[in-house]
Amino acid sequence: MKNDWSNLKKYAIQNEALLDSENSKRIVFIGDSITEFWKNYDIELFKTNFVNRGISGQTTKEILHRFTQDVLNLKPKIVVILAGVNDIAENFGAISNQNIFENIVSMIDMAKSSKIEVILCSILPANKFSWKPKITPAEKIIELNKMLKLYSEVNRITYVDYYNTMIDNEKGLNKKYSDDGVHPNNEGYKIMKPLVIEVISKLL
Repeated sequence: MKNDWSNLKKYAIQNEALLDSENSKRIVFIGDSITEFWKNYDIELFKTNFVNRGISGQTTKEILHRFTQDVLNLKPKIVVILAGVNDIAENFGAISNQNIFENIVSMIDMAKSSKIEVILCSILPANKFSWKPKITPAEKIIELNKMLKLYSEVNRITYVDYYNTMIDNEKGLNKKYSDDGVHPNNEGYKIMKPLVIEVISKLL
């Protein structure tokens, strides 16, 4: 991991295969475990134009580092960015919302420079992390989502609000949609799918 701290090798072989195939409607989903695990619940979704490039546990710093290889080089029509919860969990150490925000904006800038349409997703609600019990994430997630939404409005970036659809009355992820309070279960992904598919369809 010292030589590959952002896990570039994870999708290297799959990426090589895609480089040899043209697809004018390719959509790359990039993010952490919430993105990666999606394909376990909806195999069909990621069989055609949709490409899953989630890596469990990753922060925006790691995702940004592999953004060229796992997004830009694949020349997608659209990239769907869902990231930030592991930063708030301090998986890579303490980080401010401003720094998380700047990492995500850097991804957006890179995509726009390559003429790739961007779909920016809100962070899902969470009020606790089982692996970091001392952290209370609810308010920080709310604040960061406000920053992302405002940025999307000012810069005309398509925004998908998972947060307000999936929140419970304790500022956490509704138990109907998650078994651990962080990751969506099958019902959670069923809520997320039509929200993102709707905006993808409009962009295409």
